[in-house]
Order: sequence, then structure tokens, then C-alpha cells
Amino acid sequence: MTDPIVALLSFIGLLLASGFFVAAEFAIFSARRAQIEPRAEAGSKPAKLTIKGMENVSQIVATCQLGITISALLILTVVEPSIKDLLKEPLTSLGLGKEAVYVTSFLIALTVVTFLHVLIGEMVPKNIAFSIPERAALVLVPIAYGISIVMKPVVGVLNGIANGVLKVFGVKAVNEANSAYTLDQVENIVEHSTREGVLIDETGAIGNTFEFTEKKVQDIIVPIGKLITFKLDVTPRDIELAVAKHGFSRYIILDDAGEIEGYLHLKDVIDSDEEEADEPVQRKLLRTVKSIGGTVELEDALALMKRDRQHLMANFNDEGKLVGLLFLEDILEELVGEVQDATRRD
Repeated sequence: MTDPIVALLSFIGLLLASGFFVAAEFAIFSARRAQIEPRAEAGSKPAKLTIKGMENVSQIVATCQLGITISALLILTVVEPSIKDLLKEPLTSLGLGKEAVYVTSFLIALTVVTFLHVLIGEMVPKNIAFSIPERAALVLVPIAYGISIVMKPVVGVLNGIANGVLKVFGVKAVNEANSAYTLDQVENIVEHSTREGVLIDETGAIGNTFEFTEKKVQDIIVPIGKLITFKLDVTPRDIELAVAKHGFSRYIILDDAGEIEGYLHLKDVIDSDEEEADEPVQRKLLRTVKSIGGTVELEDALALMKRDRQHLMANFNDEGKLVGLLFLEDILEELVGEVQDATRRD
């Protein structure tokens, strides 16, 4: 017969172990990766480990399932018999026969163990994981990930067998938690909400967002032939007159061979005095124009221009010939509608 105190402590420990694995398993699926990634990027170690866990969800889940199973088996094989033995003496003192004592103690022990296991080892931790998914994931998943590394040989064998069974039925195993909506899912939600009248998109900005993600640089570049360009001998007065006539604030400068040398902004020459107004602009005032591929998606192009603080970029063909320019305003127009240069004439 196991010591009563040992049996009680073992029961509590196994219930907590089962609850931990249940909560970790549900947390990894209910937590939103988008809510955790900013913390990981800020240097949070628990967040980084949680992301790793989400990227190895099959390994984590297998570890949690193994932990839950082992906890349940130990409760049934160690704790339940101990509780049953503790009940024999009180039941015998009530005058019950040997067989009645055995059956009654077994039923009471099984009921108590099952109730507490389901309540504390299953239901409560599951509800905690659903109620505070991100917080639960940040606390539990890193620990579960560490355990999964220790148990990797055993878990690897079990996962291999499970994946083999799935393959027989033509099901592809997934190893990463999908904790965010796909673009198609969001688009369907928006379309349904608009149709039902609970979402209004009068400007078309929301609808444009989905089309925006499908377009590439080559779809909106302005051909070089449609641009107002100048040669290297351009003067400040030429730029000022061009601004007055066309309204654009930026102008591309080409060399004699038609190669792009850079561009000038109105404010680069606006302060020129009368003596400098008719002199060629100094080369050092030319702003660099970076290049970008035609197949780059617009959302990536926008991120690149934002990172490099560029308002325009050049697109070249495979032979290195200038094809056209990508303007930041044109990208924004794809997203929010028409955007004009502040100095542009209608």
C-alpha cells in the first residue's frame, strides 16, 4: 500500500502535469502568431521560443499528447489503487462484506479520480488556453518546446508512424500552426460583410487592397517615353519653368546616351540665385535613383521604398535598358485612389 501522503502528492502532481500539456496544446492553436511576433522581434526570449513551437506544431502536439497519456496512465495505475486501498478500512468498519468493499472502493476511487482528472486535468486548462491564448502560449509553449526537444527521439518515431498512416490515406501532414487568416479568407469575409450591409466601402479602399496584393511593379510603371526628362546641362530655371508648366516636382536627368543619371526635386534648385539660375545644375545635387525588378509585388515594392526612403525607382529590362519609373504616388493610388503631386497642374 502506497503512503497516503505520497499518493495525494502524486495525484496532485499528475493532475497538474496533465493540465499543463492540455493547456499548452490548446494554446499553440488558439494563440495568434501575429500577436506574438512583435514581441519576438523586440527580443523577448519566451516569444521567440513560442514562435519556434508554432513552426514545429506537430512535434509539440505529439509531446503534449504523450504527456497527457502518460499522466492518465500513471493516475490509473498508481493513484487510483492507492485511493481504493485507503477506502477499504472505513468501508469494512461500516460492516460491508469483502466483495462489497472491493466494488464500492473501486467505484468511489474511479469516480473521484475521473472527475478531478477531467475537471482539473482537462476542462480548466483548456478554458484558460482559450480565454488568454497569447499569455498562455508565452508561458506554456516554451516549456513544452523544451520538453519536446528532450523527447525528440521518441516523438520523432511516433510522428513518423502517424505521418505514414496519413500518407496511406492521401493526407498531407502539416508541421506549422496556421494561426492567421489567409488573404482569400479575409477577402471572403469582406465581400460577405459588404453584401450583408454591415461593412461600407464607399471609397473602394478595402477592395483595392486585395487587388493591390496581386499586382506587380511592371503593371504600373510609367514608360520612359511618357516622362518629362532633362539632360545633364539642365538649369535651375529649366526646372522651375517645368514645374510651372507641368506641376510635377521631380524630374529625371539623362546623359547623352539616354542613361539615367539621377533626378532633381524642385526644392533642390528653388533657392538658386539669379547668377546660378541659368547655369547647369551641379552634379552633386542629383539624387540617386535605385532600381527595382518588374516582377516585384507592389506590397514588397512599397516596403522597399519605405525602407530606403525613395519616392521613385527605375525599372530596367534584361539588357540593362531603362524601361520606366515606379512612383510612390502610383503605388498609393492602387491602394487608396488617385493621389496627386502637391505641385501638379490639373
